[in-house]
Amino acid sequence: MPEAPEVEALTLFLRERLTGRVVVAAELAEFRALKTRARPLERLVGRSVTGVSRYGKHIDVDLDGAHLAIGFGRAGWATWSEGDVASAPPEGAALIASVTFDDGALGITDAGGWLSVQLHVVADPLDVPAVAKLGLDAADPAFSREDLAHALGTRRKQLKALLQEQESLAGIGNAYSDEILFVARLSPSAHAASLSEDEVTRLHAALREVLDEAVAARRNVPIAQQKAAKVAAMRVHGRTGEPCPDGDGVIEDIPGTKGGGQWCPSCQASPA
Repeated sequence: MPEAPEVEALTLFLRERLTGRVVVAAELAEFRALKTRARPLERLVGRSVTGVSRYGKHIDVDLDGAHLAIGFGRAGWATWSEGDVASAPPEGAALIASVTFDDGALGITDAGGWLSVQLHVVADPLDVPAVAKLGLDAADPAFSREDLAHALGTRRKQLKALLQEQESLAGIGNAYSDEILFVARLSPSAHAASLSEDEVTRLHAALREVLDEAVAARRNVPIAQQKAAKVAAMRVHGRTGEPCPDGDGVIEDIPGTKGGGQWCPSCQASPA
């Protein structure tokens, strides 16, 4: 799943290449992805790009007042070609839609077992329900300890699940939640309500370290290589059975995640 660091890199890439360009064609290959059937992609033809912004794990392309909002879901991503045909999707992915500009083509792909990409053509990005309900952006350098403490509240919700709850704090998914909790030395199954003041401070410091480093590292990585760069940078996520990078333990699957999340039981405290 692309998360805030990868989506931020894609946003910067598209902003540089699309601003000022005019849409000359738009084609929807998978009709289920478009959630605004009364406003088809063809409405964008003839409009020029005036900006590209990120909202959590979503991208908004501003086309002179009309907006193409892209939610990448679990396995969505993008391709770019300097020609007039979108690049072929990577192996295992399907082309969902393509938008051709006067000097390049953007493809939207999905590599999941079920369709998770969502496209909206709207007057305002906040017209997209998933965008409207987003919490504060965790990847924003201004996201403070107080912001995190407010998101945690006194809820008896496990930390891993809460970090991925987009309504509480936007931009973190499965992989970076594992990485943040590992750096913070906190159990993924600990409840937010159980954290001490020191642990909240530690969690915020880990969040800033992991996301700030990832945002910087993904910048200027070609979009076709973003997934590989993310995987290579993981300390514990996806590393089941490997030695802990910081201690004598072994990385294990988080109980109950069916292999979807990883932690080091030796390093990360047991839930209170």
